[in-house]
This record gives sequence, structure tokens and C-alpha cells, in this order.
Amino acid sequence: MMYAVLPTGSFHGWGVCGKYITKELSRITPVRLITEGFDAAAIQDVFDHMLLKDLLVPEQEQQQLRNGAPVTVDVPVLQNILDKSLRPALPSFRGSWNVGYTFFEDNILHPSYIENGRRFYDVVVTGSRWCEDVLRGYGMTNIATIIQGIDPTIFNPTHATKEYLQDRFVIFSGGKFELRKGQDLVIRAFKIMQDRYPDVMLVNSWYNHWATSMQTMTASPHIRFVPQSGDYSTLMERTFVENGIDPARVITLPPLPNIMMTRIYRNTDIGVFPNRCEGGTNLVLMEYMACGKPAIASYSSGHRDVLTDRNSLPLRALRSIAISHSGQQMAVWDDPQLDELVAQLDWAYHHRDTLRGIGMEAGNSMAELTWERTARQFHDVLNGQPIMHGMPSHQHA
Repeated sequence: MMYAVLPTGSFHGWGVCGKYITKELSRITPVRLITEGFDAAAIQDVFDHMLLKDLLVPEQEQQQLRNGAPVTVDVPVLQNILDKSLRPALPSFRGSWNVGYTFFEDNILHPSYIENGRRFYDVVVTGSRWCEDVLRGYGMTNIATIIQGIDPTIFNPTHATKEYLQDRFVIFSGGKFELRKGQDLVIRAFKIMQDRYPDVMLVNSWYNHWATSMQTMTASPHIRFVPQSGDYSTLMERTFVENGIDPARVITLPPLPNIMMTRIYRNTDIGVFPNRCEGGTNLVLMEYMACGKPAIASYSSGHRDVLTDRNSLPLRALRSIAISHSGQQMAVWDDPQLDELVAQLDWAYHHRDTLRGIGMEAGNSMAELTWERTARQFHDVLNGQPIMHGMPSHQHA
């Protein structure tokens, strides 16, 4: 028996993560779920909704916990960590063994955050070894890394062969539109590819629910971006036009649940993920690769836990950049270089047969990284057992 205090949903990374971890843990041990905003529209799958609904703690009991009433239970508790402060979602809720799960990208941390990590949890689980290394660098020792998983019933290499756009070279890019995710590099690289080759197209899944993070793109050295209110697709089309891209060669997707993305992935040739920092392994990247599709991706931060030279085209020409907010430095990230990204795209354009083999290797390597595996590692940690560090052995190439 255990409690899980996690977001659930199908439209953003934390929701997908929380949904699958809870679902898979419930197949190992009884779980009581505490989550906000739970409804069928957010879950998107009638059977997942039915399963999770049966695990839910009654709303009145949940509300008491959110109001800050101190509660201690005699079973393990897993909680998502809200942000880099390392505070749990419900600070007054304690178990017999307390585990927090965190992803963060700001790697310059205040000493009080580290103290929170020691005070609130028996173990802090990070979503990448990059996050673990940051915390160890600050002297924390109660740490383990458990990476995210993929659902092999949905994301698998049976989706590797294109049905449409077979006469085009189609580039996919995903992740919410912001400076950290590097879509400015994608736009600039695509402009160069568009001008070289008439058959190149871009499919993007960049919808961003958070205007503040979207505005970070105004700091890009590569593109012109002027945030404006109004319709998202109109804003994106204007951005493409202002950066010299033909909108007829771009498909801009609305927000879609992750389970609907396999059809999109299938009809593209290569994914591009020049992310400047990822506190996790990048779920979109993992799901894309799991479908037997090759990816160009920055060999940086959380990406390093899933990329090899055999299963991807890694971007290794990285430069450190300082990230500041309101005049205060918050992080140091790795900035991919445009020349290397364009060179990798151009190589991919001319080596499609080789590209398919890289995609198959990607599918094979992701097939081992299931949510079931993730949940079993959490079950071990929740029962006070150490876990093996990170990935299957062949992933370390």
C-alpha cells in the first residue's frame, strides 16, 4: 500500500508521467491517488480514466490535505516536487517513507532548496542523471535517478513507415515553444533547408499553455519573435513568415494528447530536438524514437540518458550559456550550434537509407525503457531498496 501525490493528464509531460507511474504502480501494490484537476477530458482514455478514478482519495480528504492539515500515514508516500525549491506538492502530508520526484532546469540553487530536499524526503528521485549530478554537487546524498518510460503498446516501430508525404522530406519538431526547447534553432535551420531543397517540410507540435515561457523566445539570437495576443496558429504563421519561411511548407499542430502523436511521427522522416536543457529525458523525444524514427538531438543534460551514436544523430558542438532572470543568473545551459544542426539535417536528407537503420536502433533501445520498468524502480525506492543506476547497460555508448 502507498500514496501517490502526482499530476495526471495526457497533454503535458508531468501529467503523462504521473498517469503512467500511478497506473503501473497500481499493478504492483495498492495505490491511493491524490491529484488535482482530474477529469476524463484530461486523461483522454476511458479505461485509464476508469482505473485512476478507482484509486482516487475522496475530494474532501484531498481538500483537507491541500489546506495544510498535518497528516501522517503509516505507508510510503511518493510526491511530485513542485520546482527547484524542492518543496513537495503537499508539505504537511507525511508517510512512513517519503520519496519526492523532481525535474528542474535551473542548476544554480539556493542553500535553502538543498535543505528542503534533506528535510522533506528520505529519497529525492531525479528524472535524469544531470539533475542528480547537480544535487550531488550541492552535497545532497539521499538521491536516486529514475528516468521516464514509454508505452510500447502505443509507441513502437510498427509506426516507422510513412503513409503520407512520401515525396517530401519531413522534419518533426516538438515541445512547447520557448528558448529552452530550442525551436528558434529549428526555424533557422529549416529556413536554410527550405532554400536548398524544394521537397522539405516542417511539422511542429509547439503549443505552449504558458505565455511567460513562450516570451523567452524574444531572447533568441537566431530568429525574430514578437509575442502577441490572439490565436496561436496565427501567431506561429506570422513568426514563420517574418523569418523567411513559406507557411505552405509548414504544418502547425494544435495541442494533442500524446497517444494521438504516433500518426504524426509516422509521417515524418526525422525529429529535431536541439534543446538547451532538459531536466528529464524529454518524453517527446523518447516517444518519437520509440516509433522507430531517427532524431537529431543535443547531447546534453537529460538527453544524455537516452542518446547514443547508434540510436540518434547527437549534437555535440555545445557552448555554455548563462541564463538570467531579472538580472540574476539562474542556470548554465548547453547551446547547440546552428552549423552542426544544419550539417546533420543535410546529411540526413542525403542518407535516408542509413537514417532508417538509425531509426530502428532508436526503436529497439527505447523498447526496454517502459513505464512498467519505471514503476518497478519506484516501488523499490518506496520500499527503501537501492536501485541500479539509470539505464540498461548497452545504452551507455
